[in-house]
Amino acid sequence: MNEHLSEHFTLREMCQSGTAIRKGINNTPDWKTVERLRALCVNVLEPLRRRFGVIRITSGYRSEALNIAVGGAPHSQHMRGEAADIHVSSMEVGRKMYEFIRLNTQFDQLLFEHSTKSGATWIHVSYSELFARKQAIPYYKAA
Repeated sequence: MNEHLSEHFTLREMCQSGTAIRKGINNTPDWKTVERLRALCVNVLEPLRRRFGVIRITSGYRSEALNIAVGGAPHSQHMRGEAADIHVSSMEVGRKMYEFIRLNTQFDQLLFEHSTKSGATWIHVSYSELFARKQAIPYYKAA
């Protein structure tokens, strides 16, 4: 799991989950999913890191069991290794990161998410080698 997917991102980082550890859920992807995680890292996360420095992934790959445990969408791209949620330290930094991804990468989906329950804010971004819908939503209310 220490395998590098790109210069700065490892498989362990893209699969780590406190919920999986607490609940004893296996969150190990198959090789096809690892390749999709690699594409996400190379095409979206590395350019973002080069521009903003160290970034923290709060959710990357999710097995089906983990996705259910965290209340994820039934067809979440996280389960295919195509999506990551990125911690933002402030609204200002989050807006800059959102705009950088929107203008400089070939993403599939980009959401600047805001939780109505916790007040947390993060960026959800997905990358697919098959689709590049370029769906960008600058204010997305999450549960």
